Amino acid sequence: MRKIRIFEHISLDGVIEHDGDYTYGAWTTPYRSPAGAELLFNAYGPNFDLLLGRHTYDIFSSFWPNAGNFPMANAINAANKYIVTHRPDSLEWGPVKGLNGDIVKAVHDLKSTDGPDLIVVGSSTLTSMLLDQGLADEVVLITYPVLLGRGKRILSDSINARELAFVDTKSTPTGLLINTYKHLGPLKK
Repeated sequence: MRKIRIFEHISLDGVIEHDGDYTYGAWTTPYRSPAGAELLFNAYGPNFDLLLGRHTYDIFSSFWPNAGNFPMANAINAANKYIVTHRPDSLEWGPVKGLNGDIVKAVHDLKSTDGPDLIVVGSSTLTSMLLDQGLADEVVLITYPVLLGRGKRILSDSINARELAFVDTKSTPTGLLINTYKHLGPLKK
């Protein structure tokens, strides 16, 4: 059985959106460093597949194939990509397989197969569903020392409360924290 590991780049106040459509689109850039890249690459592990929502897949497919020859780009480009989408016939950056229909069942079936960990990046709608359905095993928050106030949040307002257990933390000289948590399930009352 595979693990599903959620990775989110997040501000201290829970904002994750940082693409070109957002006012502060480059808010993560000042905190990037070779040390941070190495920590993140090590956190992904030596072998992984990707489980992404369609919007994140589209962003990744326009960037990673042209990112150059370095370990993270090579690993992401080589990974099997499982994409939650209503348009599986339009997936081109592979190796790739579309998941549609009953997504909870499709992800559960995928998780039940042999293979490397499934890494979820971005994909906030998928992240909320995975946590709410108890399919996620781990949450890795790449936390930046900024407060953004507005923007897309890590979880939808409809998700039920979840309990996490702290596993590990790593930090970089720029103030970036990589915090790993085990997903325990619903928060106990």
